[in-house]
Amino acid sequence: MKSSIVVCIVLCIMVVGIVIAMPSQSQSNVSLAENEYFRIHIRANSNSVEDQDVKYLIKDRLVSELTPLLANATTKDDAMNIVSNNLPLICDISNEVLVNQGFHYETRAEIKVENFPTRSYDTITLDSGYYDSLIVYLGEGVGDNWWCVVYPPLCFVGGENNDSNTVVYKSKLLDTIKNFFGR
Repeated sequence: MKSSIVVCIVLCIMVVGIVIAMPSQSQSNVSLAENEYFRIHIRANSNSVEDQDVKYLIKDRLVSELTPLLANATTKDDAMNIVSNNLPLICDISNEVLVNQGFHYETRAEIKVENFPTRSYDTITLDSGYYDSLIVYLGEGVGDNWWCVVYPPLCFVGGENNDSNTVVYKSKLLDTIKNFFGR
């Protein structure tokens, strides 16, 4: 009898501990560390209307081309390896758009650690900080830029003001998190 009571008390304490430790459903931050995200940063050549417009054309094309390549990435390392192996393709795609639009500068792309400001994507907020990133420089790369998240692909699920609301991209990790918290 005493052992049954002790077991019940221990179980109750464990359940209460889990409920207290679990974030509420209204919480808007996903508790992934900065090092679990792989971001993308496309830097325009300048702030001229033409350079900004072509930046978005390149963004659209890169999203279109990278989406199927990254569809089966189950970890950030998978995504980084896929992108790293396709850096020449990323430059080729970007350069093709530039040439087709009459631009005479070129693209370069690299993976490095980059500082990002706080950014919201739908109901998820990423704190400012340093993130592993794909950096795409268009020409001089000194104009306003566009940034997003490659893995998990949060920017493709209805982020605010990132011009990607028409793209539907599924993240297995994000779906798992949403299912766990009942969203």
